[in-house]
Amino acid sequence: MKNFLASRRGIILVGSVIGILAAVLQKLGNPGNMGICVACFERDIAGALGLHRAPIVQYVRPEIIGLVLGAFIAAYIFKEFKPRSGSAPLVRFILGVFAMIGALIFLGCPWRALLRLAGGDANAILGLFGLSVGVWIGTIFLKNGYTLGRTQKTYKAAGWIFPLLMVGLLVLMLLNPQIEGAEKSGILFYSLEGPGSMHAPLVISLLAAVIIGFLAQRSRFCTMGALRDLILFKHTHLLSGIISLVAAAFVTNLIFKQFNFGFSSQPVAHSMHLWNFAGMVLAGLAFTLAGGCPGRQLFLAGEGDGDAAIFALGMIVGAAFAHNFGLASSTAGATTAGMVATVIGLVVCMLIGFTMKERTI
Repeated sequence: MKNFLASRRGIILVGSVIGILAAVLQKLGNPGNMGICVACFERDIAGALGLHRAPIVQYVRPEIIGLVLGAFIAAYIFKEFKPRSGSAPLVRFILGVFAMIGALIFLGCPWRALLRLAGGDANAILGLFGLSVGVWIGTIFLKNGYTLGRTQKTYKAAGWIFPLLMVGLLVLMLLNPQIEGAEKSGILFYSLEGPGSMHAPLVISLLAAVIIGFLAQRSRFCTMGALRDLILFKHTHLLSGIISLVAAAFVTNLIFKQFNFGFSSQPVAHSMHLWNFAGMVLAGLAFTLAGGCPGRQLFLAGEGDGDAAIFALGMIVGAAFAHNFGLASSTAGATTAGMVATVIGLVVCMLIGFTMKERTI
């Protein structure tokens, strides 16, 4: 399985599985064109924990838990669980914060941008173009010596921390189940309307995500990595998985009658083209500087990578900032505060890229 999933046919299979399962999860209750969205789902978790109080985006998404645990299981089975950390953790945290802010300007991570496109949302084209530009800028820094330093081998117990946090979230959800008509159950918050109130059955969501996490860990599936490899090395191996994801989700959406082409009346989306583009430029640049898209960061965290876990935590905190300070977009479009935050984020990421390098540009 290791050799097959690492092959071109393997990565195409993995992309197809992700696309199909994402469309199925949407059919079973997840928000429109949001069968799986790492940024959106981490935002919902932040809301469920009370880190922000936006009432329409509060739910402990089992998909995030499953992605980490699936990667954790795969890493253990194939002896790739290698705890490490120490590569500029604070910088990675800041990159996670701004990656989330950029994603919430666009209203989706790279995975959701692909799923939005597969569902007919033409606004995703601007987002994917912005993502590509952000990754391209990041590759310029990589070619000129940008690095966050080497990770160091650490205690096995340290590698367990993030997967155990995910188990803890699942336990919290089971001990504080949603009560019909109640905004809070025990210590957790639940949305009664909006995207946070829309979700597939817990067991199905968790199982689908575990499968995806397992397969993605074996294949090294990464949207940012696909664009980076194409730009830097003209390699299309990872890109073939991205294309298969879109194709599989598109076909599945047609079967389920979930395809609706156009710019307007798209679920959880807006048509402010400049800010769809700019938000994903920021996100793409932050992902490149951090070394992986948000999905890949979760898979790495499942392998014991503490730096990837710090990035993921930065995204969760970034979601709290975005909603507490009015930075996140809505279906009405980007806010003035969000526009300012995007510019600040681009400046900060550029400074990180220019200053953290082994040789002078």
